[in-house]
Amino acid sequence: MKNLKLKNILLLSGLFGSIMTFNACTDLNEEVYSEVLGSTVDPKERDLPFIVAPTYSSFRSLMFGWQGYFDLQEESADHIITPVRPNGWDDGGTYRRMHQHMWTTEQWQPYNTWNQAYATITKVNMVIMQIEDGLLALPEETGKDAIAELRATRALAYYLLLDNHGNVPIVTDYRDDSLPQQKTRKELYDFVIKELEEVIPMLSEEVSSMYGRINIWAAKTLLAKIYLNAEVYVGVAQWDKVIKETNDIIASNQYRLDDDYKNVFSPTNQNSPEIIFSVPYDEVYGFGNQIHMKTLDPLSRLVYGMAAGPWGGNCAVPQFIDSYDKDDTRLIDTWIQGPQLNVSTGAEVINYVKQVPGIGGDGTVAASNAGYRIGKYAIKQGATNNLDNDYPMFRYADVLMMKAEALLRTNKANEAAVLVSQVRARSFKENPAKAQVTGAQLMLGSNYNYGWQEKNNTVTGTNGGADVKYGRFLDELGWEFAAEARRRQDIIRFGVFQSKSWFNHKPHTNAQSRTLFPIPNAEITKNPNLKQNPGY
Repeated sequence: MKNLKLKNILLLSGLFGSIMTFNACTDLNEEVYSEVLGSTVDPKERDLPFIVAPTYSSFRSLMFGWQGYFDLQEESADHIITPVRPNGWDDGGTYRRMHQHMWTTEQWQPYNTWNQAYATITKVNMVIMQIEDGLLALPEETGKDAIAELRATRALAYYLLLDNHGNVPIVTDYRDDSLPQQKTRKELYDFVIKELEEVIPMLSEEVSSMYGRINIWAAKTLLAKIYLNAEVYVGVAQWDKVIKETNDIIASNQYRLDDDYKNVFSPTNQNSPEIIFSVPYDEVYGFGNQIHMKTLDPLSRLVYGMAAGPWGGNCAVPQFIDSYDKDDTRLIDTWIQGPQLNVSTGAEVINYVKQVPGIGGDGTVAASNAGYRIGKYAIKQGATNNLDNDYPMFRYADVLMMKAEALLRTNKANEAAVLVSQVRARSFKENPAKAQVTGAQLMLGSNYNYGWQEKNNTVTGTNGGADVKYGRFLDELGWEFAAEARRRQDIIRFGVFQSKSWFNHKPHTNAQSRTLFPIPNAEITKNPNLKQNPGY
């Protein structure tokens, strides 16, 4: 019940801060006020959740919003596609450009992430200013705790920019209305690391009372994830630091793997012991989780007795589906497949098949039932166009797998295999022997049959994934974390993003430049201090 209460606070609270939407950090001419002036309230320690809650609200539209962060990470990677359908979905080629890495400086998906990340940053800066200036006259220790949590939240938003855009302005003072200077990716990396290291000792160790907020363990997970990708970000591997941070989280005994994989993504997943940090959603008070609307065919409304008709867009890449072990229950837990029955009559309304003929743009149209659909975020009967399911941005399985990858890359493959086997166990309950993997297996290439898919579903021009270093471990990441808005980051780290073909994607002629998205053209127009990322 405590988790549910905190979730409601995060969804509803607007008491102590503006919940306005900001266009970007470089649009500095807006006049923004707190909804409640500091002189009219007398905040206490118990009010801290209400004070920080508005700073988290932008993450809802950022993560699962229309053409948001989920699309940015998944449509550019090798798990999920949005082909042209009989009911549309060409949308000016936006999904095809994402799939083929042909996005422009005006592409909405990366611009949307930029906007929403800076919206969070602006809100954080405003609330910190209100606390520092005494407009929110908190007790001294409570004020310090609030600022520490706010800085950690801001660091999370800057991490998203670090990963996706790289060379961006760092804005920390709400009072400063000058056009900010652009920083290098290395400067941003150093800033986020420093911020996290400084605030971690001041963050709460509580778990249930901090649901949906950043506690010390969420901050350490974020720090581990940045270190995991340090070689991509700044050219220097930090595997030992990954191990240190993940060891701290494991030793805390605050989290564990959920006994049932499906519970982590259910409509009541705020009760899962595996979730370290989530973005709360609610069908009434916290709109934004519309994955089911984008993936399900309109006929699936009859399967779930839905109050709204889905739109029928994205689906799984067939080559990825073929990589699963048939006994791996994550295949069924993640992807809706096969005959779908009317909830009232039991009659078949649609049969989802694996194969998809193409992405479109050449006259190819994928049938309404082509491609397995995203079912990881369980769809309850009577669902509206917004799901209750929270987005588990950080979970304990990720901590174990980050440690495993760091061990694997530091010549401790057998130790890594113990952790991977632990994560696999719940998905092979009917055949426990298959849950066990060895260090030697993790050293093998990928099972993914990389190559170009022809209209007849054959894959050509391929050498598969055998040459992907630690490819089998990359496969493990794919099977465990499919449809969790992270695949782009993983395949960049393993070199696949830059070098492999999948479905109707071939490596871009300037593939390395595509590991960063462009600085939005509209932002460069507003702020002459900004320069475009290389390759655009």
